[in-house]
Amino acid sequence: MAQVEATTERIISADAEKVFDALADYGNTRAKLLPEHFSEYEVREGGDGEGTLVHWKLQATSKRIRDCLLEVTEPTDGQLVEKDRNSSMVTTWTVTPAGEGKSKVVVTSVWNGAGGIGGFFERTFAPKGLARIYDAELDKLAHEVEK
Repeated sequence: MAQVEATTERIISADAEKVFDALADYGNTRAKLLPEHFSEYEVREGGDGEGTLVHWKLQATSKRIRDCLLEVTEPTDGQLVEKDRNSSMVTTWTVTPAGEGKSKVVVTSVWNGAGGIGGFFERTFAPKGLARIYDAELDKLAHEVEK
């Protein structure tokens, strides 16, 4: 099994602290940021960054629905890590200052891909599809924090 990785980044016109706080607010703000690919959103523990346990379903394609139960940690300042209890997927959100009143948000998901021909297609197409989903989420994040 090969590791599959999808990365997306965006410069947002808001301070890094404000952007990070919005991403870490699973109890309120985060649900508003999710595009139509996400459903059944539910905070099961916590709700603000480290110690949060959140559930959602991610429909990456018309046939592929991933049931996610994510444990959230904050290993360093400006970083949220979501580890899926139901798979090998780990998503890392990193927010850093990018000049006066701006921040850079980088989101990277990695997981163990399938083998064989299915794995080839997964490595080829899944990163692009997930990047489009994260682009939509980053659009909503920018709209939310640039108000």
